[in-house]
Amino acid sequence: MSAISRADPRARRGGRGGRRNASAARAAGIAAGFALDRLVRDPRRFHPVAGFGLVARAVESRLLRPGRTADAQRAAGLLFTGVLVGSTAAAVTAVGRLAGRNRVAAVAWDAAVVWSCLGGSSLLAVARRQGDLLVRGDHAGSRDLLPWLCGRDPAALGPEDLARAVVESVAENTSDAAVATLFWAAVAGSPGAAVHRAANTLDAMVGHRSERYRHFGTAAARLDDVLGFLPARVAGALGVVCAPTVGGSPAGALRAWLRDARAHPSPNAGVVEAVCAGALGVRLGGPTPYPYGVEDRAVLGDGRSVRADDIRRAVLLHDRVQLATAATAVLGVVARSCR
Repeated sequence: MSAISRADPRARRGGRGGRRNASAARAAGIAAGFALDRLVRDPRRFHPVAGFGLVARAVESRLLRPGRTADAQRAAGLLFTGVLVGSTAAAVTAVGRLAGRNRVAAVAWDAAVVWSCLGGSSLLAVARRQGDLLVRGDHAGSRDLLPWLCGRDPAALGPEDLARAVVESVAENTSDAAVATLFWAAVAGSPGAAVHRAANTLDAMVGHRSERYRHFGTAAARLDDVLGFLPARVAGALGVVCAPTVGGSPAGALRAWLRDARAHPSPNAGVVEAVCAGALGVRLGGPTPYPYGVEDRAVLGDGRSVRADDIRRAVLLHDRVQLATAATAVLGVVARSCR
């Protein structure tokens, strides 16, 4: 029995024809999940990712002991990450096997997983609200809303810093919240999308440089870096291609990527943020305050400072890249099934 037929029971129904049916169901599920994200967005209550976060907090409370040595903290963090990501993969795979007995159920399951893992539409809705608030000069309202986008310290940010924070968050999440889900859904089905979302959620929760998580969050941060590596480069390439749709220069976006991305502390966020800076003709990076301290980020791009109206262009670029990724993912799965 081939590896692909062991991995997907839909492929056991007749060799090549079964594999084509499985690929067709996967492509339809990706397309339907993307459409659901555009139409339904994230529910305010009972979102699967929010539920995963609650479980992760409960597991963290059992494993994290701040008084332990650095090695013990890293070992506990490795167990924390392995248990949560592994159980997510097992659960999504098990339900997928059951759903795979019926084509409609298979498409519905893949669509549900892709929809729950995508965060593009909700992210862009918040970013648009931020843009409206900053254009009106409502800086207090912008600070109140900022935690919905990123973990920076809003009280330490002026108007220009708020606009930069929003643009950088939109750029970073072009890969994390949009492209990576579609990429892994195309490559590894719904378990691939779910594993990335689990790792990315854990990284957001514990993978930062605060004193509490400096060592405990290492495994989650490294796994997220590995799973996000290829999607970030796909997002960067599509950002270069889509730059003219926001009045930007593909050459400027590519130049910023090749020159500046490696200076960013994240190997993946640096790519999409540099491409966004080059496409918009702005400068990103610089001093970045968090509740645990200030990170002095390298400057990305060589344009002017970010303005409130740049948020609209960043949102449009994210939207175009996500749409291009969805089309590429669906067509790629279909093309692979026809070989």
